[in-house]
Amino acid sequence: MDTLKNKFIETATPIAIETKELIKTKGNEQLGTYTVEDVYSGMKGMIGLITETSLLDSNEGIRFRGYSIPELRDNLQHFVEGGNEPMPEAIFYLMLMGKLPSNEDVQNLTNNWARRSIVPNHVFKVLDALPKTTHPMTQFTTAIMALQTESVFAAAYRSGINKKEYWDPTYEDVMNLIARLPRIAAYIYRRIYKNDQHIEPNPKLDWAGNFAHMLGYDSFEFSELMRLYLTIHSDHEGGNVSAHTTHLVGSALSDPYLAFAAAMNGLAGPLHGLANQEVIRWLESMCESLQTKRPTKEQIATYVKQTLSEGKVVPGYGHAVLRKTDPRFTSQMGFAKRHMPDDDMVNTVWNVYEVVPPILESLGKVKNPWPNVDAHSGVLLKHYGMVEEDFYTVLFGVSRALGVLASLCWDRVLGSPIERPKSVTTEWIKQKLGA
Repeated sequence: MDTLKNKFIETATPIAIETKELIKTKGNEQLGTYTVEDVYSGMKGMIGLITETSLLDSNEGIRFRGYSIPELRDNLQHFVEGGNEPMPEAIFYLMLMGKLPSNEDVQNLTNNWARRSIVPNHVFKVLDALPKTTHPMTQFTTAIMALQTESVFAAAYRSGINKKEYWDPTYEDVMNLIARLPRIAAYIYRRIYKNDQHIEPNPKLDWAGNFAHMLGYDSFEFSELMRLYLTIHSDHEGGNVSAHTTHLVGSALSDPYLAFAAAMNGLAGPLHGLANQEVIRWLESMCESLQTKRPTKEQIATYVKQTLSEGKVVPGYGHAVLRKTDPRFTSQMGFAKRHMPDDDMVNTVWNVYEVVPPILESLGKVKNPWPNVDAHSGVLLKHYGMVEEDFYTVLFGVSRALGVLASLCWDRVLGSPIERPKSVTTEWIKQKLGA
């Protein structure tokens, strides 16, 4: 029996009732106004979505069910033996249930995903039919689509399930998909970069530890990095492209496989999930240009100013919402200080951190001159030998599944309708304004 499933619906049912009552009694209350600029600028900051799993605080960074990342380090004390990094199972439980898990809850979830993790052979055959030169993210989304044949929701909907029960097969799809993503991602990695020398899963390991094992990195430190990485990248409230896409496509009652595949196509964009590889490439280009493995702060400042003078940005710096250093950056910096304090590229990241914000602040045009999560993640992966930058976004995708798919469960249990905002033409705007 799936104890988490039973706990979820016991928790969610009264909240769904409360939400319907809130809409009924307060549905006409205004939450704010918006301007023409808001409409033309990507709706940034306009409240138009409900996402229960996390909220982005401009000062504290991402809050998972109210907990900041520093607070989670104190409260999610669920480690593998000898470890010191949070287990992704714990953050998923928190996002889904809205409460901190017990050690038993985390272990049950690890076992649950292990039981569900078998990937049908036809998925591997689909991947093998693609050229190895196909981008890893294209292979990742293709594999997710191939896996859609297993959708419990699609079968249930076809059989005429009552809409009040939509949450149940959605939950099953979500759990199955999360369980299988590490196997798929590792297969893609080994197929492209390791000459098709695949590694069988080890069901005795936790979700992240098994992922590291299947990738071919059996050092304990790397598995610890995977636990940290998969936890801190797991969610970022509902308005970012991958989260919003999951919600949008799911609102059409497309099953979780279809919704998540669409989200991953959004994550693959340069303005979203590709940012981490852009950072590492910028750092390497700087070091190559300066002909040193560890440039001085003065050299970095000169190179940064040159980058900006050419009309380019410094990758990894700035954020649409955050107004302080991203706590996810800080958590990765802490990991690096514990495990690789003398690494040249890591020290370069730290020096860039000291140099870039004052320069950006001096321009007077940047609201947030501080680093985000992407400014640090790539160098940690490179330290352990994962030099294949095109694969980094796949890691991001495996992690992001935890948040967006937990949110999808809530969409179905709350009976969220199809998303259909109003659009107008520029001519309509001009007429409205009398321009």
